[in-house]
Amino acid sequence: MTEIRVALVGCGRIAKNHVEALRQVEGMSLSAVCDVVAARAQAMGEAEGVPWFSSYEQMLTDAPCEAVVICTPSGLHPQQGIAAARAGKHVISEKPMAITLSAADELVAACDAAGVQLFVVKQNRLNPAIQLLRRAVDKGRFGRIFSANATVRWSRPQEYYDSADWRGTWEFDGGAFMNQASHYVDLIQWLVGPVESVVAKTATLARRIEAEDIGAAVLKFRSGAIGVIEVSMLAFPRNLEGSITILGERGSVKIGGTAVNKVDLWQFAEYDDDDKAIETAATNPPTVYGFGHLGYYQNVAAVLRGEARPDTDGRGGRKSLELILGIYESARTGREVPLPLVRR
Repeated sequence: MTEIRVALVGCGRIAKNHVEALRQVEGMSLSAVCDVVAARAQAMGEAEGVPWFSSYEQMLTDAPCEAVVICTPSGLHPQQGIAAARAGKHVISEKPMAITLSAADELVAACDAAGVQLFVVKQNRLNPAIQLLRRAVDKGRFGRIFSANATVRWSRPQEYYDSADWRGTWEFDGGAFMNQASHYVDLIQWLVGPVESVVAKTATLARRIEAEDIGAAVLKFRSGAIGVIEVSMLAFPRNLEGSITILGERGSVKIGGTAVNKVDLWQFAEYDDDDKAIETAATNPPTVYGFGHLGYYQNVAAVLRGEARPDTDGRGGRKSLELILGIYESARTGREVPLPLVRR
């Protein structure tokens, strides 16, 4: 089996989850790291025994790798992904893949033109409890789905935003919907289906940032179901909830915990063998990032070996970005916004 070597750019909060996953995936390895803060790159590089760089361009030129994972501020993902694609590297982008649709489309086009794969990290899809829920949807156990709620009640104090000057900015980050709730926006569409329109309100109530620290959106799905996404970074004193709830004519499920990591409610009109698995589906991750990165990289490896299709490619990652931008447009204009968005 040919080794798939992965270089990483951005040695911040989420990088260690990628590094830990790469250690465990057969046939994959970390080959280099990069960060504009040289001390941070050096610390991770020396800890992992791989070359480290403070120049991304130099890493693309000098580091032996087949793929690049991008863990930098969101606003940098497209340009760094495009550079990797043009260098002939497969691209693994942390969420969101971009903060504008035009930039997302440029990234997809660059990867297509270069003949490389584009993966967008959506590891929460792989949580055991979420996998059970998806199987219940696919089996039709809910019957008609009436409503779906995604709730993110987390704590991000001012110190979190002050830790890096890009946090909470429109240019490089976005707010609670674009950053912290991005996975939940993805999950609600992945589970229930495409959204027809959205009405939203957002506010910046407590944190000194450009973007929102709280908000709510009401969704109308094409199926006729109604959805609500509620997001707050102002929970006291710690992260309280990260949940998905689906109510249908023959079933009700809530996957809760702080990061959709346990089954809070599981009731269906008819028994299925999956019902026996709900007790063992709970996980207790140390952070809201969960344990899904390992499974995500296993899929990446299988795709690059020609054995599978991507769990989430660039076009899949674009779907949640478009809904987030629709939420922002509605909050800004006070109007119901139809999807897909009209390109201007």
